Amino acid sequence: MAWVYLFVAGLLEVLWAFTMKQSMGFTKLVPSIVTIVAMIASFGLLSFAMRVLPLGTAYVIWTGIGAIGAFVVGIAVLGEQVTALRIASALFILVGLIGLKIASDH
Repeated sequence: MAWVYLFVAGLLEVLWAFTMKQSMGFTKLVPSIVTIVAMIASFGLLSFAMRVLPLGTAYVIWTGIGAIGAFVVGIAVLGEQVTALRIASALFILVGLIGLKIASDH
C-alpha cells in the first residue's frame, strides 16, 4: 500500500505544481485553494508511505514523479518547448526512478 500512497502523492505534486502556476503567485483564489489542498494531501500521503519505505527512496520517487509529471503537463497543457535534450534529460530521471523502485526491498 505504501507504493500506492507514494504514487498518488506524486500525482498530487503534479497537480499542485500546475495549479500553483495557474494561481499567478497566489493571486487567484480557486487555483490557490487547490494548490494548498493538494500540497497537504500530497505531503500526508508521502508521510504514510514513509512509514514503510526508506526516506531516500520515497522522497526521490515522490519528487521524481512530480518533476516528470510537471514536465509532461508543461509540454502538453502549457505549450512549453520540446527539445531532444529536454526529453533525454527527463528520460534520465525516469530511468533513475525505475532503478530505485527495482532496488527497493519493499
